[in-house]
Amino acid sequence: MDGGADSYHRFLAGDENALIEIVEQHNRNLIFFINRYVANLTVAEDLAADTFLELIEKKPKINRGASFKTYLYQIGRNNALDFLRRQVRHPGIPLDELELADLNGLEDEIIRSEQQREIYTALRQLRPEYYDVLYLLYFADMTYDQAATVLKKNRKQINNLTYRAKIALKAVLEKEISGDEIHA
Repeated sequence: MDGGADSYHRFLAGDENALIEIVEQHNRNLIFFINRYVANLTVAEDLAADTFLELIEKKPKINRGASFKTYLYQIGRNNALDFLRRQVRHPGIPLDELELADLNGLEDEIIRSEQQREIYTALRQLRPEYYDVLYLLYFADMTYDQAATVLKKNRKQINNLTYRAKIALKAVLEKEISGDEIHA
């Protein structure tokens, strides 16, 4: 899978249907990725839309060998960080007071099996950088190099972070299993 690069190049050539393909392929996972930063699904949806809008307006040239998906997630991450910086400088309505969209319905479409649901719940208990690296590698199907680009780290840092994140995830899952056995 090319991660949307062919669709993006078709969009640049004038094929409007290619943009629809890009949005359908990446929108949900991009929303969940951004949501980890802003902790508000409505804001994450808006920032994901802004990310796609930036592609439409600026139409940046991406080399055929480069990963479109990595580029898209970088834009999304930057939009989320910019939003958080603006919130600090110009606090308006606190994030927790904004109306939240129904997260469960969207999550259920992506996380279908009970085992995946437990893993996702455990992931949310991890430190943010652990969550980010595991999410990018296993839910967004990025390579280690692509995740390194998105998170602005080198490959060795991603390897180490992934190793520590897996250990932390295993500990959370084991804790949940032992907790379930006690309550049973």
